[in-house]
Amino acid sequence: MAPRLLACLGVCNPPLTIDGCESPVPLSKLDNRLGMLKSDDQKLHPHPEAQKCLRWFRRFSIRATLVLLASAAPVALAQGPPYQTDDPVPVDLHHYEFYIFGNADGTPAEYDSIGPAFEFNWGAIPRVQIHAILPWGSINPTNNPAYLPGGVGPSAFGLTDMELGAKIAWIKESKHVPQIGTFTMFEMPTGSYDKGLGVGQVWYRLPVWLQKNIGPWLLDGGAGETVVSQTSYRDFPYGGFLLKYTFPGDRVEFGGEVFAHGGEGFATPQTQASTMVDLGGYYHFKHNPNEQFLFCYGHSVAGQTENYAYAGMYWTWGKDDKAGAAPGFLRQALRPPGVP
Repeated sequence: MAPRLLACLGVCNPPLTIDGCESPVPLSKLDNRLGMLKSDDQKLHPHPEAQKCLRWFRRFSIRATLVLLASAAPVALAQGPPYQTDDPVPVDLHHYEFYIFGNADGTPAEYDSIGPAFEFNWGAIPRVQIHAILPWGSINPTNNPAYLPGGVGPSAFGLTDMELGAKIAWIKESKHVPQIGTFTMFEMPTGSYDKGLGVGQVWYRLPVWLQKNIGPWLLDGGAGETVVSQTSYRDFPYGGFLLKYTFPGDRVEFGGEVFAHGGEGFATPQTQASTMVDLGGYYHFKHNPNEQFLFCYGHSVAGQTENYAYAGMYWTWGKDDKAGAAPGFLRQALRPPGVP
């Protein structure tokens, strides 16, 4: 491999630094993802090529907003299924939601997917929803030199970062006021950082969402900040606006959204900011309106090229349903003791 590329990747001796700090791409991660670079070329010193690399890297860093995202489960994973825009409406008191889903989000630097993944929401107390997602997923870097130092390394599959959260409705919707709520989420470090399946420590999503219903139309919107303290990750903003229509008969709902996020760092597929347009909806099954099929697909219209897709099954039930609306494999667990 060319000495200049080795210098850019930080595998030369001495290590490449910028303004007295080591390269933002952790050498331990590069060692795991770029084992093929271990050769006699590592003995090369970066001078004078390192100086050229420094200038290139600074220009690249200015153009790409560094940000955070879990390597395997960025997107994926977590905003208002099947859309990326969420809502401020918690599950009703003593009611439940359960999802089985998969999604994908990719750029020319890396294509990542989530699935199978399991989401559970519980209306624990009035105006409060407890939330959890247990996801498996994959990372698939393209190893294209055009996106260095991002998008590098082997593919991997496994458990990714688990999500826990609480949705709180602070202001209820009225005739002239939208509903306003928060949906704070804690991303737990259950995915392997060494394999690129997790961030390696707890990180957070802190959004505020608004919703207004106008006849069969529903409007959702809001914005938030993702907060993380980890090498190769940084905080980034995100936000979206969703317009959804429920067709007569209440069997089909269809909507479109505009969703944008900041760049998500060299350790993620989304190395630059992107604005997307997504289309998707819900199909309510006739035998059980509380059982639904969810779908969505979107593509970037500005910024870095990006694709988003979601497909899943959804069930909701409450204390008066006697678990009858729950998926069959959950009914036994939900049935009171002594009831056949």
